[in-house]
Amino acid sequence: MFESEASSHASSPLDPIVAARIEAIKQLAQGLSDRVAVMDPSFNVLYANEAAWTAGQTQKEQRHQAKCYEAFANRSDPCGTCPATKVFEAPEVQCVSCSIGGDGTACGMQQAFPLADAQGTVVSMLVLFNPTPKSHSRATPEDFTGQAGGDCLGDLIGRSPVMRQLLNMTRLVADSSATVLIQGESGTGKELLARTIHALSNRRDRPFVVVDCGSLPETLLESELFGHVRGAFTGAVANKRGLFDEADGGTIFLDEIADTTPTFQAKLLRVLQEGEIKPVGGTRPIKIHARVISASNKDLAELVKAKTFRQDLYYRLAVLPLYLPALRERREDIPVLVQHFAAASCARHHQPVRKVTESTMRALRDAPWPGNVRQLQHYIERAVVTTTGPWLVCEDLVSGSIVTEDESLRSTSRGAVAQAERARIVDALQKTAGNRLKAAKFLKISRAGLYNKLRAYSIE
Repeated sequence: MFESEASSHASSPLDPIVAARIEAIKQLAQGLSDRVAVMDPSFNVLYANEAAWTAGQTQKEQRHQAKCYEAFANRSDPCGTCPATKVFEAPEVQCVSCSIGGDGTACGMQQAFPLADAQGTVVSMLVLFNPTPKSHSRATPEDFTGQAGGDCLGDLIGRSPVMRQLLNMTRLVADSSATVLIQGESGTGKELLARTIHALSNRRDRPFVVVDCGSLPETLLESELFGHVRGAFTGAVANKRGLFDEADGGTIFLDEIADTTPTFQAKLLRVLQEGEIKPVGGTRPIKIHARVISASNKDLAELVKAKTFRQDLYYRLAVLPLYLPALRERREDIPVLVQHFAAASCARHHQPVRKVTESTMRALRDAPWPGNVRQLQHYIERAVVTTTGPWLVCEDLVSGSIVTEDESLRSTSRGAVAQAERARIVDALQKTAGNRLKAAKFLKISRAGLYNKLRAYSIE
């Protein structure tokens, strides 16, 4: 019965997207002391690295294992209700952790991540297990360059379960060459995560190139990424290397990838498929060896359903998907983030380290933070600059009157515009010796419009 199940499963073809993801996982998991496996909904083992197998098993025994509880827990019957099944039950589940812990589960499952097929259906899961005891481990933590214990990994900081999961996954994907898609709200630190992946990888000594896809028009974006030859268009007075070429051997980070046009998406898909670029106006392709990490603050899977983002490109970019949680989803990280930002800001502004009152910390923890970590960082910076004394007291937070970062920026912008307009009106009145009709013509507005602005800005 057992062997027939294994052979029947092995003979069924895998979805090409799932097969590509499993192949990428194989590339990054081989040789790691971390225990990594991929299973289907029936708990058949599709792949497991060497460290995952029960100590003492022979290669022949490993080949005949089909169920996870047999392969990893030395059991002949299922373990009971496994928390990992949740990844198959709800499409919005990004990751599942075992609340019991390593000593309370037979296999030592620590985290499970969904792997979807071309239709977006979760058909398998990536499982990370608790570390093997030292006697069976073939590597030490020092084998991970840049690995940090406790609350941080490089510049990524967090002690919440969801952030510990992300830090573990970041260590795992770093040395792969597979594409990574980072999704999360604005201000959660997507570029920081991309830089951390690069810093932990074997590409760390090569370039890390950032491209803001949302800020460039399609024609300019294509020229920036792929380069152009002299005479390709008006203004192309010399050959120009593309950013893909400049990132050779390193990492290229495509931020806000959702804001690209369908035409550009088709060209980027071809680059990923062929592993080469063709400069604008050029005829000879150039091989590229840069790892692609992309990011979006929009849900690309939803954009695919709405047919505003190419499905085939999505699955090329999301071989290894990572999700950065919003700050409101990881409030237990706020105290350590506040302490880190306060210390860094005090050092920048040549101040002694300031302490945070308990009431202030409580208010910071309860604030909505729609701008996420970036908004928190900017807020602490302003508090350090605008207050004095050994304690950092944020009165507007304690009183519950915090404004969002966007509102603050809009308010600042409106104030600057109003100040500039008032100065232009005063200047026009001076140049026309107070003649309001001439001043209105000088400003190219109606006389009634000028009177309204004189009243609004209290200009005599």
